[in-house]
Amino acid sequence: MAKDTDFIYGIRPLFEAIESGKTVDKVLFQKGLQGELFKQLFYEVRQHKIPFQYVPLEKLNRITRNNHQGVIAFLSAIEYCDIYNIVPSIFEEGRNPFLLILDKITDVRNVGAIARSAECAGVDAIIIPLNGGAQLNEDAVKSSAGALHKVPICRHSNLVEVINFLKNSGIEVIGVTEKANHPYFEKNCNGPICLIMGNEYEGIAWDYLKHCDDTITIPMVGTIRSLNVSVATGITLFEVVKQRSTQK
Repeated sequence: MAKDTDFIYGIRPLFEAIESGKTVDKVLFQKGLQGELFKQLFYEVRQHKIPFQYVPLEKLNRITRNNHQGVIAFLSAIEYCDIYNIVPSIFEEGRNPFLLILDKITDVRNVGAIARSAECAGVDAIIIPLNGGAQLNEDAVKSSAGALHKVPICRHSNLVEVINFLKNSGIEVIGVTEKANHPYFEKNCNGPICLIMGNEYEGIAWDYLKHCDDTITIPMVGTIRSLNVSVATGITLFEVVKQRSTQK
């Protein structure tokens, strides 16, 4: 069961949370929910691009036995930023952007560990999808050693549009994937770059992979042919750090 501080329940409380500007991570609606008030709430949820899911009543009851009215919302432990505002400010400061996209990485501990490595490596922002990734709750913040409060986290509904925006801004988008042919340490990472790390089970989605400017891989010599995504991210992030440190 979630902690009371992680969620709110009921139609009116969720209306109030949205109106007060609280960041809502996800909403669970009871399947078959009807009524004019629910329709108004659903409209607000869609307008604010809040991820939502229809679930059986039993699932809601497992979260709380209180009168939830078929609505439970999980509050975010962090505040989200907008990559469309961050990128111009980085260039205005005379710096080369160093960005990271996480494609539906679902494990909270992996996301936390990645954020911790990203903060140590000087990543300017982490971009995640609106739906499908891990919930960035207090457990994720704890796993990140607080890095999720330090590195700007940008959550967007259309990562293809984000990728194209980055490319049009002069940022090279690089997919880290076992499908690539050349190793990460041969890639010049001194310019403006954005690395994409894929889902723990399926890697980078083809929709994103086909928009990458380049792809790199981490060579394997053992019998296990894959790394934990947080480890793989750390390796590639600090290759960028090494190259940029050498350049100075």
